[in-house]
Amino acid sequence: MSTTATTTTAGPETAADTANTADAADIGDAAVAEGTGSSTAVRPARRGRRRRGLAPGKRLPASRLIGPALFFALWAAASAAGRLDPNAIPAPWTVLSTMGRLWSDGTLPTDVLTSLQRAGSGFALGLTAGVTLALVSGLSRVGEALVDGTVQLNRAIPTLGLIPLFILWLGIGETFKVAIIAIVVYIPIYLNLYSALSGIDHRFVELAEVQGLSRFRFVREIVIPGALPGFFVGLRLGVTGSWLGLVVLEQINATSGLGYMMFQAQNYGQTDVILVGLLIYGVFGLVSDSAVRIVERRVLSWRRTLNS
Repeated sequence: MSTTATTTTAGPETAADTANTADAADIGDAAVAEGTGSSTAVRPARRGRRRRGLAPGKRLPASRLIGPALFFALWAAASAAGRLDPNAIPAPWTVLSTMGRLWSDGTLPTDVLTSLQRAGSGFALGLTAGVTLALVSGLSRVGEALVDGTVQLNRAIPTLGLIPLFILWLGIGETFKVAIIAIVVYIPIYLNLYSALSGIDHRFVELAEVQGLSRFRFVREIVIPGALPGFFVGLRLGVTGSWLGLVVLEQINATSGLGYMMFQAQNYGQTDVILVGLLIYGVFGLVSDSAVRIVERRVLSWRRTLNS
């Protein structure tokens, strides 16, 4: 009897303990499940957040025209509000009216054509000299010893300071103007192309030697692709330099050209005519730089850069 009672009494206690243990296990599992569920709920939320890109983003349409358009808008607004002295800084519509008058008179087309011819001739000569000297200096130690020091010396001398000497050497005609523009152009082209050639990874040279490439194939397949980015940087600087040099040179014993037109306008106090010349120089510089950029983008389309 006692054994049975004890067994009967112990049975419910064991069942209760088992039930309590089961309840505790269920609570623990629920807590774990809840914790797991909350963790799972947080992780997709974190994963679902889109990481902010580090690249500049998509290129804005006509982005290079936004700055000049904003500048002209502020200029027009300040002129309309009477904030600018019309004798010192004429309004944009006054400058455009003067440009139309000069164009209809036939003066402006002649000056523009003359300036384009001078800038084009000097740029072509400077481009040829810069590329040739950079290749000689960048691909040969002997060429580097003969060329690089001379070019660096020339770079340290102010180019416009050579004008009196070139006038004595070449006369005061068109030849010295073209020569000065060529010097202004070839220096940045040489410096950037030579730097690009010197910066080619030597592992590519070792790879070409292992592959048994000839000198011609080495230049064509490794040197030229590796140096093109630096070349285009120098080309852009050279294009801009040709216009900068032209402004000064056309004021020295010239009978036509945009610089000559601006110099004559200075003598007569015609500020609107000076602004016409500056505006045309700016447009030429922007268009030529944009043209080089377009060519660069097409030639170097294989590159993946931050800008692209």
